Amino acid sequence: MGLIDIELFTTLDLVGQAPGGPDEDPVGFPFGGWQAPLIDETTGAQILAAYEDTDALLLGRRTYDIFAAYWPHQEGGPDNPIAELFNRVPKYVASRGKPDLPWAGSTQLGPDLPAAVREIRDRHEHVKVVGSLDLVQTLLREKLFDRLDLWVHPIMLGVGKKVFDGGTVPTNVSLLQPPAAGPQGTVYLRYGLADGTPRTGDMSAPDRGLGHEG
Repeated sequence: MGLIDIELFTTLDLVGQAPGGPDEDPVGFPFGGWQAPLIDETTGAQILAAYEDTDALLLGRRTYDIFAAYWPHQEGGPDNPIAELFNRVPKYVASRGKPDLPWAGSTQLGPDLPAAVREIRDRHEHVKVVGSLDLVQTLLREKLFDRLDLWVHPIMLGVGKKVFDGGTVPTNVSLLQPPAAGPQGTVYLRYGLADGTPRTGDMSAPDRGLGHEG
């Protein structure tokens, strides 16, 4: 069984909408492209390393359309390593409609999304989910992910779609490596899905040393 990794770029207030450009998702969202001024060499290297060994992409319809219009034309340019990878591997698209899928190697998933994702996991070693916030909510709800890469950027927007919005259920995760901060303040966090659900406790319990003295 392979791994399903979710790659998310977020602001400090956990907005993940349209990080790459003003035309990604412009309706009602005035901050498209918020990530671009915060990209630096450190973050770029982290992102490139995160895609190593990827052998399939799992995308929502909107992210697929954005990628299909861009990446087939980027080979030989400054983004060539990712362009070659994205153009080479199979692309699986979650959509309720009947979309046109012009990007070579693209396949629409069936109506039973959780079952389709499990089949993809069995078929590939390292599946990447990029952006695709609506799809991510389903994967979170079903706990159909193995790793979560989160780049937290030092801005707050106060508006926009959240990375954890409507799909989150009680879930334990474990930090897989120390957090890494870039020179502009972006923090890279890598978590893995862990067993069980969150526990609760009492911070005023005697063994915590936080109870009342007397």
